[in-house]
Amino acid sequence: MKRSNETLKGEGLFHDDLLLYINRVTENFTAPVHDHDFIEFAYIAEGNGFHHINNDVHEVRKGQIFFIPIGIPHVFRPVSTDSNKHSLIVYNCIFPPQLLLKLSGFTSDHKIKLLISAIHEGNMTYFYLTDPSDTIEKLFLTLHREYALPREGSTEFLNTLLLQLLILIHRLKQQPESNSTRQLTQFDHLLTYMEQNLSQELSLKHLSAISRWSERHLQRLFARYTEQSFVSFLQSLRVQKSCELLRNTPFKISAIAEMVGYKDISSFLAVFKRVAGMTPSEFRKSST
Repeated sequence: MKRSNETLKGEGLFHDDLLLYINRVTENFTAPVHDHDFIEFAYIAEGNGFHHINNDVHEVRKGQIFFIPIGIPHVFRPVSTDSNKHSLIVYNCIFPPQLLLKLSGFTSDHKIKLLISAIHEGNMTYFYLTDPSDTIEKLFLTLHREYALPREGSTEFLNTLLLQLLILIHRLKQQPESNSTRQLTQFDHLLTYMEQNLSQELSLKHLSAISRWSERHLQRLFARYTEQSFVSFLQSLRVQKSCELLRNTPFKISAIAEMVGYKDISSFLAVFKRVAGMTPSEFRKSST
């Protein structure tokens, strides 16, 4: 790839005391190869395509996050010009190096400080990682929403979200993981699986088959890391999701019960009232 003749400047993107810019773009073939005077994290939100950077070309797909340092020429391209069949949508989080100095003061973790320092000093080379769950995607969704709909305290909130992103990236870059860290990561992925499959039958037997941990060991993990039994944690998840649906959708209560995994409406009503302190109807009325 030829060296970029275009350098994007961050001076027009940052304003007031907010040294952060978030956008969501559909990549195409008209954007030029470019470098920039700011630091960039790019997350592939939808589709697939290619990332041209320096003299390398990498296939990209949903769930990957890319770190692009200052002064490195690059561009994302979709698979083809037919956006109806082959789209490539990317979230970009960009910021100047001086923001890292501010974030470094918020952490006492030595390894996180080393990562921030390496990025700030320009000692971190281009890299990309794959998020094994949807944790980073959720973080980018929150970043974009908070940036697009700023409220009181948005600057501080966005800065803390960027710090969270740096911590998640540090965790993904850890190699090799210790046995204890690997267990924590696997258990965290299991909790994410539960959150994403609430409508399905979720039992200790099913989760044991997925995780390859015994049911007894799973019970110990739930007690240790959630401070709840498996059943109590699952019920809380289902009620939490049903509250979200009651608040934000017009679905009937019976439909919501099925969507969060209850085939018996009576069981759903009893659990919901015990956990939420009111019936689903009362909760919906109080949320309007």
